[in-house]
Formats: sequence, C-alpha cells, structure tokens
Amino acid sequence: MKALLFSDSVAQGNQTATYIRGKMDLDMAVPSELKEKFTSSGSGRIYSLTGVLNAGNVGEKISEIFRTGYDYAFVDSTILGREVAGYLAIALGSKCVAEINSFEVTDGKARTRRYFYGGKTVLEEESSAKLFTVAPGISEASVAETKSSTEEVALQESPVKVEKTENKASTGVDISSAKILVSVGRGLGKKEGLQQLEPLVRALGAEFAGSRPVCLDYQWLGEDRWVGISGKKVSPKVYIALGISGQIQHIAGIRGSKVIMAINKDKSAPIFEECDYGIVGDMYQVVPKILALLK
Repeated sequence: MKALLFSDSVAQGNQTATYIRGKMDLDMAVPSELKEKFTSSGSGRIYSLTGVLNAGNVGEKISEIFRTGYDYAFVDSTILGREVAGYLAIALGSKCVAEINSFEVTDGKARTRRYFYGGKTVLEEESSAKLFTVAPGISEASVAETKSSTEEVALQESPVKVEKTENKASTGVDISSAKILVSVGRGLGKKEGLQQLEPLVRALGAEFAGSRPVCLDYQWLGEDRWVGISGKKVSPKVYIALGISGQIQHIAGIRGSKVIMAINKDKSAPIFEECDYGIVGDMYQVVPKILALLK
C-alpha cells in the first residue's frame, strides 16, 4: 500500500508521517519553504510545491499526483489542510473521514477512530474512503534513518489574486508542539494573575495556554494560545488546567493529552470528570504549594 500526505505544519506533519510510515509506503507534498524540515520524516519522496498556495491549486496538484498510483490520501488538519481536503473529496470522488486519530486497513477496508460529539464519544468506522484528515498528536514524531528524495512541483497560477494579507497578532509560540502546558480559564479572574502563575510555567519549562474567554473574549492571552474545538487541539505530555470549568468545547481540544491535571474551586466542575489528577481549591493558594514542592 502507498499513501500521499499533504502537510503545511512541520510539527504535525512529522507526527503524522511517523504514524503512517509504520503502516505503508509514504510520500509527502509540502510547501517548498518547508521541504528541508521533512527530509527525515521517513517519506520516500517529498513533492516540493512551489508557487502561491491555496486550496484550489494545491488540491488540484495533489489529486494529479494521487492518480499516479497511491491508495490513500492523508491531509493534516490545519487551516489550509481542511480546505484542501474539501477540494480533494470532490476531485477524487471520495468521502473524506475527518479528524482521525487511528487508522488501520482490514480486508481492504479502512478502519478509523475519531472523537465525536465534541469529544464526548469515540466513533469507530469502517469504510471504503481513500481520503482522511488527521488530528494533531496522532503520534510522537521520530527521525527516520534514511533521507527523502525531493521533487519540485510547480503549482498552477490561481485565478484568485491575493491583494493583501494581515497576520493576526502572535506570540510566535506553537503550543501544539509544547510538552507541558499550563492553561488558564475564566477562574484566573484578572490578567495580572498570569504574573503570579509565571513561576510555575518557568519551573516546569512549560508554555501558557488558555480557554476561549481568556484568549478571545478578554484577550489576556493571544488567540494563538487558545485551546478548544475552535482553537488549537493539543497533545502535550502534561496539561495543567487552572480555573477551567471543562466544557465540552474545551475538552475536545485536549483529548490528546497524556496526563491532565486540574485545579478548580468548584468541586462540581466538569473538568474533574476528564482529568487524571484533580485538586479542589483556589489556584492562587495551591500553585505556591506546588512550587515549594518542586523546589
């Protein structure tokens, strides 16, 4: 079997490549400026896409490449990737199974697993689909022993001309690749509370993250640190939730976490049904005690 993977995320692309290459032969299609980041991904060939990328011309080119002899197409679930997958579903005439976190082939059928109903349940499916989007954190990335070959592929000029782009304000940190996240919610109470929690973040070598109210409504943290079903989906080794109630929209973003710890004053908070370790208490009283134990 042979698979083709499109990714425009270095961290996620190497995770997905590590997972797929253990199951079948793999080639990748990536933006030309990222090709060097994937030469140790374990893919046999890297198609380096040159030109201005958009869902249309990337989807068209990948559909052309796919028809040269691939069995399955995988697309990392990024902003561009999800658009490309929609185009590919039409171009290839295939159902797209979205946000998978497990993939096997049994008796010629694809068997997949993915979170459903906002992460409340796990949906196991068997289908004849050839196209899949892959949720972040499907595997730990590892370096392959052999280097990939590279082939330059020119994208067609798009009929849509981009007149201007404006990037959102960013801290320059990709929380999706962080090993430890200290995530704060509405229970933080005030922006100044971040300074009081900063010693914990430094002691753990972690990164700050936050729920929707903190990142989008109050803007105490940047939008690029928002974790949730409409924010970023993360898979750290440790996820520490401080003052986060744990609504389903947030839980959907942290399902890939290896260990979840929670501190919340409300003993009935839904987060306690999802975490591995929970402390009922005021974060501003509990965190200093944790720091003292760490020292």
